[in-house]
Amino acid sequence: MLRRWGLLATLAPIGTAALLYVVIVRGFIDSTADHALAWPLLGVLPTFVFGMWLLTVSLSRSAIFIALASTAMAVGSAYESFVQRNAGLIHEPWFPLFNTIGLTADEVSTAGFLIMFATYPTGIPERRWQRIAVGFLWVPVLVGPLTLLTTRHVVMPAYTGIAGEAVANPYAVSSLEWAAPAVHYFIYQPWPSVMLGLGVLYSRALFSEAEVRARMRVVTWVVTASLAAFILWTFVPPPWANAVAVAVFASLIAIPVAAIHGILRYGAFDIAPGDRGRLTARSSNLLITVLYGIGTATPAVLFADRLTVVGAILLTTVFAICLLPLRSWLGNWIQRAIFGDRDRQLTVLSQLGRQLEQSVEPGDLLTRLAEAVRFGLDASWVRIRLAGPDGGLAESPKGVAGEVTGEPVDSCVLARADETLGRIEVGPRRRGDYSDAERALLRTVAGQAAASVANVRLSSQLAEQLNDLTASRERLVAAQDDERKRLERDLHDGIQQNVVAQIAGLRLARNRLQRGQLTPGELTGLQEQARETLTDLRELAHGIHPPVLSDNGLVAAIESSVARFPIPLTVKADDGMRAERFPEDVETTAYYVVREALANTAKHAHATLASVGLERKDGHLQIAITDDGCGIGPLPPAISGGLANIRDRVAALRGTVNVSGHDPSGTTVLVDLPVERQEHRSG
Repeated sequence: MLRRWGLLATLAPIGTAALLYVVIVRGFIDSTADHALAWPLLGVLPTFVFGMWLLTVSLSRSAIFIALASTAMAVGSAYESFVQRNAGLIHEPWFPLFNTIGLTADEVSTAGFLIMFATYPTGIPERRWQRIAVGFLWVPVLVGPLTLLTTRHVVMPAYTGIAGEAVANPYAVSSLEWAAPAVHYFIYQPWPSVMLGLGVLYSRALFSEAEVRARMRVVTWVVTASLAAFILWTFVPPPWANAVAVAVFASLIAIPVAAIHGILRYGAFDIAPGDRGRLTARSSNLLITVLYGIGTATPAVLFADRLTVVGAILLTTVFAICLLPLRSWLGNWIQRAIFGDRDRQLTVLSQLGRQLEQSVEPGDLLTRLAEAVRFGLDASWVRIRLAGPDGGLAESPKGVAGEVTGEPVDSCVLARADETLGRIEVGPRRRGDYSDAERALLRTVAGQAAASVANVRLSSQLAEQLNDLTASRERLVAAQDDERKRLERDLHDGIQQNVVAQIAGLRLARNRLQRGQLTPGELTGLQEQARETLTDLRELAHGIHPPVLSDNGLVAAIESSVARFPIPLTVKADDGMRAERFPEDVETTAYYVVREALANTAKHAHATLASVGLERKDGHLQIAITDDGCGIGPLPPAISGGLANIRDRVAALRGTVNVSGHDPSGTTVLVDLPVERQEHRSG
C-alpha cells in the first residue's frame, strides 16, 4: 500500500505539472501553432489520467509500466514545449545536461509502453527468452547519459523539430567517441527496441497457450493499429498528416479502452474478480469524463486566436450541451454492459414479490417465477425443476417460460437452509452473453423465491398426504366392512347351522326322553356337537383377537401361529423382547401386519423358508418379515391388496413400511412402529 501511494505521490504531481505547463504555454501563451494542444490533450491526457487511476487500485507491474510511461509522455511533451519556446537556450553550456531529461523521458515512455504491451496482462511473460528480451527493452533509457558521453554535439529528441548538430557538447569523452554510432543506431533510434518488444508481443499473441492468446487479442489489435498509425504519421506528406493524426490520437485513446476491457474480462492488472465490474465502471466513467472535458474545451482552445472571451465561453457552452447526451449514453451503455439493465432488474425485483403473493396454485407460482426471470435476464427460455424425495431433480419441469431448446447455459440452485428445493435453469440470452450482474440477479431472485417454492413444495406434499390419508381411511372402512361380512358369513354358514342342528337334536332328545326311548349314546353325541361348536367359536374369536396376544404378548402370539403355517417359520427375538409388553394398539397392529405379510408369503412367494425378526430399538418396534421366495418385483406407485392393508395399519400409528425383494433373494418387509415404554405385564 505504501509503495503504491508513494509512486502515485511521485508521478502524479510530475505529470500534472508537465501537462499544465503544456496547456498554458500552447493554449494561451503561444497559441499560434496549428493544433498545438491536440497531442497533449488527446494523446497524453487520457493515458496519464488512466495510469494514475490505475495506481490507486493496483500495484501490478503492468499498472506501474503504464503509469510510468504516461508520466514520461507528459514530461517529454513539456520538454518539447519548453525547448521550442526557448530555442536560444540550446547554446548554453548547461543545456546538454538538461537535454538528457527530454531524451530519457522519450525512451522511458517508449520502453514503458512496449514492456506493458509485451507482458500484458500480468507483467511477466511465459518463456525465459521473452523475459530476457523484456529486460533489454530498458537499455534505451540510458540514451541520455550515453549520448552525453559519446557524441560531440547535442542529440535532440526527435519530435522537438530542432537540430542539435551545430551545438557543441562539452561533456563528451574523446575516448568513448567510437561508441557514438552504436549508441545512435541501436539505442537512440527507437526501431530496434520497438522490433524487440513487438517480437515478444506477437510471439505470445500467436504461439502461446489458448488462454494467453485470448487475453492478448484486443491489446494486440490496438498495438497493431497504433503502430500502423504512427508509421503513416511519420512518412505521409504534410497535406495528409493531419488526417493521419486523428487515427494516431484514436489509437492512443484505445489503449485505456483495451486495458478496461482486460480488467473486466480477464482481471488484468491483478484486479480481483469481485472488484472487476466496479473498477471497470469507475475507470470507464473517468475516461468518459476526461474525453468529455477535452471535447468541450478543444474547439475554444483551437480557435482562441480568432474568438473573443465571450465567444469562447459561448462555444464551450454549446459543445458542452451538445456532447452531454453522448456522454450520458456512453455512461448508460457501459453500466448496462457491466451490470446489466438496472431498470429491467429493478422492475423484476419489485414485481417478483407481488407475483409470488398473487399466485395461489403451485404451478401458477412457478410459471410466474420463470416468466419473471426470463424477462429480467432477456433469456430465450427458463425452466424450474423441483427436487424429488431422493434429492434428485425431477425430469419434468414445474415452471416453464419460452420454448426450451438445447441445454441450459446457466443455472442457480433453489435452497433454503441446507435443503435443496430445486433449480432455475436458463437458456442462452437472446442478445449477447449474460453479464456478471445478470448472474448475480439470478442468484438474488433464487434467494427471494426459495421461501415461496418451499411453501409450494410443502403444499404439494400435504396434498399428497391428504390424498393418501383419505384413500387409507376408505380402505380401512372397506376392510372393516369386509371383516364384518366375513364374520357374518362364518357365523351363518358354520356356527349358526351347528347351533340350529343342536337345538333340533335337543328337541328330539326331549321327545324321546318323554317316551322313555332316550339312550346315553344320544346324549354323548349332543355333547360332542356342543364341543365342536365351542371349538369353532374359539377359532373365530382367535381370528378377531387371539387370547394368547392379550395373555402372553406379541412374540408368543406370533409363535402360536407357527404350527399352522404351511412352510417352516422361524421367530427371532431375544429374551428382553419376549418379556416386553407394548401398548395394545401397537401389539394388535404388529400381530396383524405379521399375519398379513405371512399370508402374502404363503399365497404368492413360492417360498421354502420364512422368518420373523422383532427388535426394540430407540423407542421403536422394528419387525422384519423375510422369505426365500421369488421376490415381489418393482412396486407400482399405487399399491393395493395385502400390502395396502399393511401400510394403512402402520400409518395409523405413524409408522413406516419398506418392502424390497428381487428374484432370487426373496422378499423383506421392514416395519417400524413408534412405541411408548410401559411396565412389563404378565398374562
